[in-house]
Amino acid sequence: SEFLHEVKQGSIEQVTIDGRAILGRTRNGERFTSYSPGDPGLVNDLLDAGVIIKAQKEESPSLLMQIFISWFPLLLLIGVWIFFMRQMQGGGGRGALSFGKSKARMLTEDKNNITFADVAGVDEAKEEVQELVEFLSDPTRFQKLGGRIPRGVLMTGSPGTGKTLLAKAIAGEAKVPFFTISGSDFVEMFVGVGASRVRDMFDQAKKNAPCIIFIDEIDAVGRQRGAGLGGGHDEREQTLNQLLVEMDGFDGNEGVIVIAATNRPDVLDPALLRPGRFDRQVHVPLPDIR
Repeated sequence: SEFLHEVKQGSIEQVTIDGRAILGRTRNGERFTSYSPGDPGLVNDLLDAGVIIKAQKEESPSLLMQIFISWFPLLLLIGVWIFFMRQMQGGGGRGALSFGKSKARMLTEDKNNITFADVAGVDEAKEEVQELVEFLSDPTRFQKLGGRIPRGVLMTGSPGTGKTLLAKAIAGEAKVPFFTISGSDFVEMFVGVGASRVRDMFDQAKKNAPCIIFIDEIDAVGRQRGAGLGGGHDEREQTLNQLLVEMDGFDGNEGVIVIAATNRPDVLDPALLRPGRFDRQVHVPLPDIR
C-alpha cells in the first residue's frame, strides 16, 4: 500500500497505532490516517525506518457496563416472562402477582336497568324466580317468617333462551349488585389459581350483600370429578371443591344467591345439585309467542 511505500522511503516521522487505525505525521509535517494491513512485521519495518511509534491504550468498558452486558440476557428473559404473564391475566395494571384475583365483573344496581319486562316468552321461569326478588328486596321479612331461600339456582336450557338475561332481570328487579363470570375464567394453567379466584369472588360478594353471583357455562368447571387426567389433583377439580365449600359455608343472613347457567346439566357433578347448593333447577325453555 501507499503507507508501506512511504515507510520504506523514510517519509514517515511518527505514527500512533490505535487498534487497526494508524494516525501519523510525515517529515514534512503533514498528518494522515491509514489502516493497518494486518502485517505482523509492520512494527519492525517502522522501527527500521526510524519512525517514532506511539500506542493508544484500548478503552475498556466500565465495570457498570460489564455487569450490565453480562446480566442483560437474564433481565431480558425475566421481562418477557412478566409481559406474557400480564397478558394472560388480561393486561392492565393488575400485574403478574394477581393470578388469584377474581375475574368477576360487578354490575351495580344503578347500571342494571334490565327488569322482567325485558324478558319475554318465558313466563313460567319468571314465576319460579319471583321469590328470589322478594327475598333480595327485603331479606329481614323472610327471616322473621322463618322462610328459607335457595342458596343456589341452576338455570338449564338450550343456548340463546335468555338464561343470562333472566339472571340480570332478577338483580334489576331487586336492585342489588350483580356479579357475572364465566366458568372457564376460573381455571388457569397454574395450580391453585382457580380456587383462589373462587374465594376472592365470594369475599367480594359478601362485602356487597345482598347480591347475586351469576356463573355462566358452569359445566366448564363443574363437570363430574374423576374424569380428568390429573385425578384429585386436577386444577379444575380443586376449583370445583372450593366452590362447593364456599356455597356450604354461607350463613343464612348473608344474602348472597348464586345463579348458574348451563345447557349440559347431565355432565355436572352430583355434589353441585345437593341441598344447600344448587338445590333448585329452573328450566328456561324456548320462548313462545305468549
